[in-house]
Amino acid sequence: MWRRTYLFLLLVRLWFALSPSYLHPDENFQGPEVIAGQIFSYPVRHTWEFTGDNPIRSVFPLWPVYGLPMLLLRWLWIGHGNDGDIPPIAVFWTLRVLMFVLSFVLEDWAIHELVHSPRHRRVAVMLVASSYVTWTYQTHTFSNAIETLVVAWSLVLIERIVEDTHKPSLIASTVLGVVAVFGIFNRITFPAFLLIPGIRLIPHFLHRPSSFAVMALAGLITVFVAVAVDTAFYAPEAVSLTALFSRPVITPLNNLRYNISPENLAEHGLHPWYQHLLFNIPQLLGPAALLLVARPHLSLRLYSAISGIFVLSIFQHQEARFLLPTVPLILSSVQLPRNRKIMQIWTVAWIVFNAALGILMGIYHQGGIVPGQVFMSNQPDATQAIWWKTYSPPIWLLNGKNEVLTTHDVMGLPGEQVLEQLTELATCDSPLDRRRKEYLKEKQGTYLIAPASATWIDPYLPNKGLQGLRFREVWRYQQHFNLDDLDWGEDGVWNTLTRVVGRRGLVAWRVTKSCDRR
Repeated sequence: MWRRTYLFLLLVRLWFALSPSYLHPDENFQGPEVIAGQIFSYPVRHTWEFTGDNPIRSVFPLWPVYGLPMLLLRWLWIGHGNDGDIPPIAVFWTLRVLMFVLSFVLEDWAIHELVHSPRHRRVAVMLVASSYVTWTYQTHTFSNAIETLVVAWSLVLIERIVEDTHKPSLIASTVLGVVAVFGIFNRITFPAFLLIPGIRLIPHFLHRPSSFAVMALAGLITVFVAVAVDTAFYAPEAVSLTALFSRPVITPLNNLRYNISPENLAEHGLHPWYQHLLFNIPQLLGPAALLLVARPHLSLRLYSAISGIFVLSIFQHQEARFLLPTVPLILSSVQLPRNRKIMQIWTVAWIVFNAALGILMGIYHQGGIVPGQVFMSNQPDATQAIWWKTYSPPIWLLNGKNEVLTTHDVMGLPGEQVLEQLTELATCDSPLDRRRKEYLKEKQGTYLIAPASATWIDPYLPNKGLQGLRFREVWRYQQHFNLDDLDWGEDGVWNTLTRVVGRRGLVAWRVTKSCDRR
């Protein structure tokens, strides 16, 4: 029975992986967009993490995770008689399938390796497989999702090294050295999860210094390669060996310096020290957070999660996704209720919690942005696009259209200022605009993409172009929630829910204006 349930949950995970929800801009701008621009020459937009004088994001871990699959896809695409232009949406779905495979192969495999009791292992695997975090965050291209896998397998390697008392475990030590450096260059928070587990290695290394030597050597070689890759990426010209040693780009060090500054963190939002503990953990775990308090199973995995939560709570900027590595560690370190009735109640709560959050985050959360960019890439007249009250749209999905299409990401700009921009950018109303899809023959076109819940614009929509701006709805995607447009204080709870949920969807309007043609 449990095998059939696991297979069903695996299909659920794949279904969510193939749903175009958009959890955070970082899932595009800190990974796929950077490498897609390198491999396919898509016009892309590098965010501030990559453009500063002291860049804080490493491209070294991006190449094996995203670069190799992209290169393989390009090879297969051209090898089957196609030209070299791969549609970006094909790359997008390839990476989603890749993250799904990495999730169920590496994450679930690590749980099998770390949990030794067959009975407890079965419960742990089922809890991880039925978590909405596994369905959504782990199947998206987050550095946090990669960090989850790296932390889990670092623990596996640590256990293999410690348990092998008859020989120095040179292979596991070498792999751990490479994986640890990869983890640090992927996310500077990675060492926080190994503080306590790493202590177990000290006695082993004292008795078998050769293990430490090969781990250190493998780590140093990986550091050199990582720094070389980053330096070559960020240097304006070809990098010589001398320049590599005299002017290296060490992104983890830059990242650490940036994040220890309260002034820098204040730009991203400051949180109290208990944000992770009291809010983010319950948000990720739901009913399982109660088991963490009432029925914990002490293990190396739990100690790793505790050390990670403790260290990350020191920093004042705290997002729930920063704790993704703790989710499988905690879910594999709790025990289910013994009382049958309590167990039934808890099971129902667990299913309802994950189903609700899975549908919300895996389907509806900013779900229209990716389809919206695909739509814009197919509009021959589009030259200006204003995205309002949405996450930043990934322009690499425009399939080269962004060579002629300028994307304006205005996010939370006041409606009056958005109207001013539209007035400035809108093209003149013409007879073609009044015919069905004849407007596509125009050479220029301005589009507004915004949630249907943005009621501020409602009074302007009925205008037929006689005066001011004319809005023509040309596209709508229903499965879209804008959770950043909640205004409980002004609208009240019921009115806010009615607006955001009842008027769900993302809409594209083609905007024109009346012009004096004399």
